[in-house]
Amino acid sequence: MKIKKNDQIIVISGKDKGKKAKVLQVFPAKAKVLLENLNMRKKHIKPKKSGEKGEMVQIPVPLDASNVKLVCSKCGQPTRVGYKIVAEKKFRICKKCQQEV
Repeated sequence: MKIKKNDQIIVISGKDKGKKAKVLQVFPAKAKVLLENLNMRKKHIKPKKSGEKGEMVQIPVPLDASNVKLVCSKCGQPTRVGYKIVAEKKFRICKKCQQEV
């Protein structure tokens, strides 16, 4: 998977299309990413103690990795990710500006 934790991404499809966010967690086996403050769902919480009220909280839900694009830290454009191998080290590069991401 070409997207890593703490990457800056942009959503390219769905209800949050066009929004930028930071990746909180990556699930490579499911090809999903968890984004900060995007793709929110409401969850009902039961009261823990008697006399306490239940509540509804909003939690982020993982989004499919095919619906996001990496934003290059150098040129600031949404881009595809390529790889470059230099001296037995593998680096991710921006396909637009050829700089290391």
